[in-house]
Amino acid sequence: MSKHNIVLSPGSLEALQARYGLRVAARLTEASQDLPHDVSERLKAARELAMERARLAQQAQCTTSVQAINGGGSTLTLGRGGKGGRLEHWLKLASVLPILALVAGFLMIERLHVRSQIRTAAEIDAALLADDVPPSAYSDPGFVEFLKTPRE
Repeated sequence: MSKHNIVLSPGSLEALQARYGLRVAARLTEASQDLPHDVSERLKAARELAMERARLAQQAQCTTSVQAINGGGSTLTLGRGGKGGRLEHWLKLASVLPILALVAGFLMIERLHVRSQIRTAAEIDAALLADDVPPSAYSDPGFVEFLKTPRE
């Protein structure tokens, strides 16, 4: 079995879909001529109901789009629609406070970490300067092993 790869451009694909839709609609129209009267009336009522629902859905979508473009009303903002109110300022402040607290916490952690490093380095320097052993001895691998061994 051989495979044929057909590459369709978006325009030709739409044309094929439109042609197929027209053929299906024509067949349905032909077949609807032979339907009993009560079935055709029910189909007509269902078609009208579907068209009404589609129209309402389209109107709702247009309304939502217009509201989003125009600012969205009170549902998309923190305020109650009034401009310059005290409540609006408090809400803005309340939304910024957690970010400020987070930044302040990070700064405090960084400051405490730096102080801890400085304190540790100062203790090591003080021990080196107060000791009788010259600092060059600490770079000797044998002396480092001597320091690691437990004293009795």
